[in-house]
Amino acid sequence: MSDPPLRRDQIGTVFPVENGATGHPKTRRARMWMQPGIGVKRWLMLFVVCTFIGAVGFLHFTWTGPLHFTATKWILWVNRFLRPEFMPLYLGGMIIMTLSLLGALWSIAMLSRSVLRGTGTAPNTAVDVIYARHTLSRAPRVVALGGGTGLSNLLKGLREITGNTTAVVAISDDGGSSGRLRESLDMIAPGDLTDCYAALSDSPVMARLMLHRFTRGDGIKGHTFGNLMLATLSEEEGGLGEAMQDIHEVLRIRGHVYPATLHPASLVAQLSDGRVIRGESQFATAVGEARIEQVQLDPPDVPVMGAIPRALEEAELIVLGPGSLYTSIIPALLVQEIAVGIRNSPAPLVYVASLMTEPGETDGHTLEDHVNAIVRHLGRTPDHILVNSATPPKDVLDRYAQQGARLLDLSGATQELRDRVRSLPLLQPNQARHDPHALAQALLNYTLRRHP
Repeated sequence: MSDPPLRRDQIGTVFPVENGATGHPKTRRARMWMQPGIGVKRWLMLFVVCTFIGAVGFLHFTWTGPLHFTATKWILWVNRFLRPEFMPLYLGGMIIMTLSLLGALWSIAMLSRSVLRGTGTAPNTAVDVIYARHTLSRAPRVVALGGGTGLSNLLKGLREITGNTTAVVAISDDGGSSGRLRESLDMIAPGDLTDCYAALSDSPVMARLMLHRFTRGDGIKGHTFGNLMLATLSEEEGGLGEAMQDIHEVLRIRGHVYPATLHPASLVAQLSDGRVIRGESQFATAVGEARIEQVQLDPPDVPVMGAIPRALEEAELIVLGPGSLYTSIIPALLVQEIAVGIRNSPAPLVYVASLMTEPGETDGHTLEDHVNAIVRHLGRTPDHILVNSATPPKDVLDRYAQQGARLLDLSGATQELRDRVRSLPLLQPNQARHDPHALAQALLNYTLRRHP
């Protein structure tokens, strides 16, 4: 079952900054200045009205006061210059008045540009900042939970339709750069946080730097700049919790990014054959022919990051995924206060289904198996399951098949599950990856249904 396309009046003031606007960048910025609620048109209109009133007042003063003789000479000079046989005198006055108004507007624009440059704000990005703070700040409040590239990919789309995104990020990763920093500094895994900060950052330069991975250098090879920055702030401030506000300000985050907990925790899996695996980096190779029955954090009672319960309470939409089921989505739900907040929230709960099964983690799983695993760990059934309906290219599917992955579809699904499914084309061209903007636009449907 597919959702109907969004109507223009449904979208309202939601206007994609980078991908929804077409044409030349200057045209796009001009359209953004005219968006409802941005707080510009009203003052521009007031300036125009006051200018006309001032012009009429000045005319009254000159014509009825001591400058009457000067005004008369001006009119006679203009009359000789324009030649009445070619242009009526009143039309010449209108042209002069229009040119004067345009000159006044131009001077204000140049003054604003100088002020912005003096305060360190690039004039070309000013409209983006104003748009984000005014228009996007009134958009739906969305809480997205997960980790890995799936969550950061979703955030890239959400940042274009709302400034009220709260990302709740799993922190149990123990491999790669994150694992090394976590082990040596006894901190939470920073890798997925770095990806999410970069995805929501309003600073293109900082977003690029956050994801830069060092390919050489003793001690820093394999680390990303973002991971090292978070590790530095954690050391400097005595933990990431104290540095969180600084991080959001430095990176100009459009929304908020929070770790599910500030306490390091390991992921432990119980398998169907009775074995127990510790550390999510071991899941892909150690599960074998068995299935993961249950996962939990060790220690299991880690406290939630303080701002998350309120975000869940105020949320208009809660999104799970996309991402790896047992190592990205479910770990974010294992903090008890988060699970309780989601169960008690009246907001729609949407699960964005993975595109493919995960070799070594969800081999042989159906879509219903994924949903049942979420219900088992969360205690709430998703209200909607968003499923991609487009088919990836054959060469992409063949490449995944060689790794043991297959498309996740509705094969064997019960009618109850099918009633919750919404199918839409959500793929990036020629890839087996969600398109951020198509996915975010599809999710917006669920908040619009609650506010007809």
